[in-house]
Amino acid sequence: MLRVLSWNINGIRSPLQGMIYEEPSNCAAMAVERILDKLDADIVCLQETKVTRDVLTEPLAIIEGYNSYFSFSRNRSGYSGVATFCKDSATPMAAEEGLSGLLATHNGDVGCYGNMDEFTQEELRALDSEGRALLTQHKIRTWEGKEKTLTLINVYCPHADAGKPERLSFKMRFYRLLQIRAEALLAAGSHVIILGDLNTAHRPIDHWDAVNLECFEEDPGRKWMDGLLSNLGCQAGSHVRPFIDSYRCFQPNQEGAFTCWSAVSGARHLNYGSRLDYVLGDRTLVIDTFQDSFRLPEVMGSDHCPVGAVLSVSSVPAKQCPPLCTRFLPEFAGTQLKIRRFLVCLKQDPVCKQSALRLSKQTQVQMHQNKARVRSTRPRPSQAGSSRGQKNLTSYFQPSSNRPQASPILELPSVGALMTPKTLEEEVMAKVVEGQASASEAKDEKEVRTSFWKSVLGGPLPMPLCGGHREPCVMRTVKKPGPNLGRHFYMCARPQGPPTDPSSRCNFFLWSRPS
Repeated sequence: MLRVLSWNINGIRSPLQGMIYEEPSNCAAMAVERILDKLDADIVCLQETKVTRDVLTEPLAIIEGYNSYFSFSRNRSGYSGVATFCKDSATPMAAEEGLSGLLATHNGDVGCYGNMDEFTQEELRALDSEGRALLTQHKIRTWEGKEKTLTLINVYCPHADAGKPERLSFKMRFYRLLQIRAEALLAAGSHVIILGDLNTAHRPIDHWDAVNLECFEEDPGRKWMDGLLSNLGCQAGSHVRPFIDSYRCFQPNQEGAFTCWSAVSGARHLNYGSRLDYVLGDRTLVIDTFQDSFRLPEVMGSDHCPVGAVLSVSSVPAKQCPPLCTRFLPEFAGTQLKIRRFLVCLKQDPVCKQSALRLSKQTQVQMHQNKARVRSTRPRPSQAGSSRGQKNLTSYFQPSSNRPQASPILELPSVGALMTPKTLEEEVMAKVVEGQASASEAKDEKEVRTSFWKSVLGGPLPMPLCGGHREPCVMRTVKKPGPNLGRHFYMCARPQGPPTDPSSRCNFFLWSRPS
């Protein structure tokens, strides 16, 4: 059996502290190793790793028993990124970063790019610059003993922000590039699995509030998925799409099968989310080899939950990892790096080279002249000592002779000697009275200090009660750009849920008064 799994982990360095299986760990690398062991999948595809190559550490990238492959964002740090961890028993024979082929090194790549003439080079470079796709190609063996090729496409598709229409266009172009590459691999004879965060809820059953969303069916992302996916019951013909949603193949009518929830609103508590994570297999592969498709909502640590599938095939590991494997990166290969690796040789024309050489010779001559001038003007030790001798350290502690001597101190009689002696009883009473007076003064001083700080720092006002449950609210801050940016408001503290559920958040809202 071959078990593949996908998970949007929302940051691989977190280090997934909410995972239920183990106690939180302070070491991200140890957490990732434990998680891989607990998930127990042959191939684990992670999305939204939020690491770039300069912050990737060896313990995080190289896990014992696995070989890993990373795709990084080229433009922003702490953004996007995908990674694939393969057990040594499922070592791929090829691996490649990106969908366009522009990031390929032509050594151990997957290949099969299809016709991409509709894209410009700048557009392809931009689509692959955010580290959203990673391909690994494996050799598998069926129960009949036939060996076949299986290509896994680990994707983290872009999110379409309503306030940024250009991101919707970017998302749809990424979808188009993904489909071209997947269909080209199918045409070349390889089986294909697309798994990851597609950032689109395909059908109304995959979204908690599809009924109240305007033009749900008309969303461009859902239309693209309609053209990519076919139902298992479709007969072979001209309208059969190449891929099948494996989860809906096994659970066609399962409601509430969500994989993503809002962490801010606590929507996971009431299962108020959407299904954005998929395992899509080509039609022949799903029908012939898929034994199960599942999700793991009990696994915490991210705003997504893992999804996966089980195939009735065995993996044939490659003898050597492809060059994209992180263990072959120079910083992890165990060889000392030289500073010349980080320098770029610039080509200079002869004129610039001669002028630079002439300038360097002039600089050297000037430096020699400056050294000679400084050497000639520097005083010699004998000359310096004749003008003013060096003082001894003890000379600073000898009394000066030109200072006037202090007059002798006259000893005056003590005050106690001038007073009449007290009896023992009077001394005890005096001490008691003095102690009571000091305690009263300290108490008065403490009360004055307390009342002062209470007048200055009034403390937080009590939270207002929400209208639906008469429970204390929570304060939130507006982060959306606009006239109310930075303002505070109160809302119901309960988790978000269906409007018909009385235990979910009510619609109470109140602006906070400025202090």
